[in-house]
Amino acid sequence: MSVKSAERVLRVFDLLAQHPVGLTIKEISEILSFPQSSTSGLVETLYKNSYLTADHFRKYKLGPKLIQLGGAAKDALDLSAQGLPFLKSLMETVQETVFMATLEQSELVYVAKITSNRSIQTTAEPGKSKPLYCTGLGKAFLTFLPENKKGEILSHLKLEPITQKTITKKEDLLQQLDMFVEQGYSIDDEENEEGLYCLAAPVYGVDQTIQAAISVAGPKERMLKQKEMIVEKLLETAMNISCSIGYR
Repeated sequence: MSVKSAERVLRVFDLLAQHPVGLTIKEISEILSFPQSSTSGLVETLYKNSYLTADHFRKYKLGPKLIQLGGAAKDALDLSAQGLPFLKSLMETVQETVFMATLEQSELVYVAKITSNRSIQTTAEPGKSKPLYCTGLGKAFLTFLPENKKGEILSHLKLEPITQKTITKKEDLLQQLDMFVEQGYSIDDEENEEGLYCLAAPVYGVDQTIQAAISVAGPKERMLKQKEMIVEKLLETAMNISCSIGYR
């Protein structure tokens, strides 16, 4: 989809948010000054994918898919806001960059990043997504998700090399995940970005399942020198955030 098409989708959403009783394709086209032919194609595509719904008068309204996305966005926002004080405290203690991420379908999405004064460059930023199999945060989800959800994701997972250290064999990944279960945290050893070493831990919710993951990331040599302390503070912080959102 072109940038122009994406902008038109957003304008349609904004317009229909102001007209809860719905609008016809002709009305949408006239109000937004879009050609009716392209408006029809755009609206029908959104309708087929449940982003819009329509009544028997063919008046289009915002659809159920947007409720789902809005709920996920709200949950992520609330979770990051709840965790922020704990993440800042963790960063100040370990003096390395700290992240929080959630799971959207089978992709890792970053929702918070707290940088330290001596942090290194990383492509991970809030709002961006990354694969599960080669990041500490992603592997935390693969380790601590309920078995049925984990199995479903793993069955569709393609392990493609990103660095020379990326795990590309599923049996090797599964063996690693078993080790992470025992130790209570996951590791990314330069598997997503060269030179970057990451330790990650799960954040649990009121239903006792993983809701997010947090991590500490930095240059490998520096991280290994204080790994024991970082792991202790990481696990402590993850539990504090978990308890703050209702985990017992």
